[in-house]
Amino acid sequence: MDEENENVYSIPANYTDSGKIFGGMLALRNAIETILLIAAVGILEYFMIPVAGVIRVIVMAVTLIPLAILGMMGINGDSLFTFVFHMVTFLFRRKKLIYGEVEYGEKEKE
Repeated sequence: MDEENENVYSIPANYTDSGKIFGGMLALRNAIETILLIAAVGILEYFMIPVAGVIRVIVMAVTLIPLAILGMMGINGDSLFTFVFHMVTFLFRRKKLIYGEVEYGEKEKE
């Protein structure tokens, strides 16, 4: 008798959660980069804005909260600093493609 042995494996819901925090919602790299970015920009804003306390807090909230959301989400699946690195390397390594020199409007002299 040939019995077919079927092995059925169930994949757990958290199999892709390695390297993530808050139940797989946030990548650890994005969280660390966001904390460093918010700390740097927040310290600069705190000491460089010459206004009263309440206005300073409002300006910091308006600028730091969107920056924190962008840092945690990332861009196209990459962390924010990885995306910036890719953009900088693209700007310095880009090439100009020339398919051939075509001169329009000039006729050959015979």
